[in-house]
Amino acid sequence: MLTTSYNVLFGKNRLFLNSVLPKLKFTLRCCSTNQTEPRKKTNLPEKIVSSFPVELQPYLKLMRADKPVGTWLLFWPCGWSLALATPGSNIPDLGLLSLFLVGAFVMRGAGCTINDIWDKDFDRKVVRTKDRPIASGEISRFHALVFLAGQLGIGLSILLQFNWNSILIGASSLGFVALYPAMKRITYWPQLVLGLTLNWGALMGWSALHGTTDWYSVLPLYAAGVCWTMIYDTIYAHQDKYDDAVVGVKSTALRFGADTKKWLSVFGVGMITNLFIAGHMSSQSWPFYASVMLTAIHIGRQVSSVKLDDSNDCAEKFQSNKYVGLLLFLGITAGSFLK
Repeated sequence: MLTTSYNVLFGKNRLFLNSVLPKLKFTLRCCSTNQTEPRKKTNLPEKIVSSFPVELQPYLKLMRADKPVGTWLLFWPCGWSLALATPGSNIPDLGLLSLFLVGAFVMRGAGCTINDIWDKDFDRKVVRTKDRPIASGEISRFHALVFLAGQLGIGLSILLQFNWNSILIGASSLGFVALYPAMKRITYWPQLVLGLTLNWGALMGWSALHGTTDWYSVLPLYAAGVCWTMIYDTIYAHQDKYDDAVVGVKSTALRFGADTKKWLSVFGVGMITNLFIAGHMSSQSWPFYASVMLTAIHIGRQVSSVKLDDSNDCAEKFQSNKYVGLLLFLGITAGSFLK
């Protein structure tokens, strides 16, 4: 009886229903996806970049002006070293801090340009980087090289504002800047080369103020910075580990694998130990040690809680390190002032 009723009601229209229902389901699914999919938030640097003329935006994105965390990670070791060298009852020289900040912005941009010129073919094959200006074709390699020359020219003009000892130290870092992109093709430890590069300012800050360098203080500070980079950039590399494995890019994320948190814990101990040594050698006072302890707590939580298979969580943990740099800078500044 039910079968007969079904045939009477729908038999003639069965073909129609079979053709319409899939389309209806697809439409409903699309509507559902659009309602539940979160909109990407636009931060202030991205809004600033988008306010520039369209012709300039690809170049600003090439130097990562819309993602300034890298500038802070390059700047903070400079600030730490300058604050560490500051005599008691004083604050770090604001003029030198400004030079370091502008220099960090320009040279970080130059480093990103060099990296993207090297990695054009790799970036096209990785989901997170396929829209970068060179990889996407918005900027040719030739125009990127011209832009790089301009960045390096500005960087040189900033470097020449320092004393000669600092100029020599700063210029010697360019080898690491150029070498880093190649390391991703050669070794599973490119993050180590990046750490040696990004923390070079720890060797410059003291020299910029005094014209000489207290190596007993700045070398442990530099080592602490390198360990710090090994932590945050290994977490960062976990965002792309699956794509990297396919295209042939090497990283500590792939090298450490399931043992990543154990390795990061070792680097965390190395960072904190070297910070204590740097503080002792420079006769720091209690605010410095308090900031180091707070840093140890932050790093411990970061390592223990990071979800290495969740790219969004890895990105958030990476971003949080700009506050680690600020915390240490404030601690060193207060510690030097109270010496």
